[in-house]
Amino acid sequence: MHSHPRGHLVYAARGILSVHTDRGTSIVPANRVAWTPAGFTHYHRTHGHTDMRIVFLPASLARHVPTHPAVFTASGLVREILLTLTDSRDDDRVAGAHERAARARLRRVLVDELREAPEQPLILPEPHDDRLQAIARMLRENPADTTSLAEFGRKIGAGARTLSRLFHDELGMTFYEWRTQLRIYHALVLLADGHDTTHVAHACGWANPSGFIAAFADIIGTTPGRYRAAHPAK
Repeated sequence: MHSHPRGHLVYAARGILSVHTDRGTSIVPANRVAWTPAGFTHYHRTHGHTDMRIVFLPASLARHVPTHPAVFTASGLVREILLTLTDSRDDDRVAGAHERAARARLRRVLVDELREAPEQPLILPEPHDDRLQAIARMLRENPADTTSLAEFGRKIGAGARTLSRLFHDELGMTFYEWRTQLRIYHALVLLADGHDTTHVAHACGWANPSGFIAAFADIIGTTPGRYRAAHPAK
């Protein structure tokens, strides 16, 4: 866990990243970019063969993006700017005045693009209530667990109505929405490790691949097969 005096964007040119803060986990597949504001304690994890790129923003630009951790779609232009700004052959510390000015312009265009990009629902909120944490632990250990909220409640000594209210009030989503987000995160990790769609569907709790494909496409914006083909494991 660490923090920075400047906010930063993190992008996976290949593979899967996750950014963890006390607010939750941001899932960052290769068609997304994550923003972590200055001062937020966090850590990164990589899954599969991952090429991680980081761009720090000066405060003058950071004020134009959210004050909370966020995930955005990485358009083709955003991707190319991120790759250019993180090219090891072109470092601000050794660049001349012309190169530094050009990179500053690229950062401004990058922020303009992100201001127009909608935030993506790829942040898995972190529960703080002890009862919700107990459920989260069980599901992280076994994302394929199909236990109902009422059954979880009997295990931990809480009513389904109470747990449902806690999910809504604390995490801003239903138990089933949160579990689906968790499963999609786990699915991205398995796809990055080279597993096929059928294996991933069953490992993440779907009874058949079609249900998994629909849920994956709804959240990620493409099917698991297309995502895996575009981002092959190594």
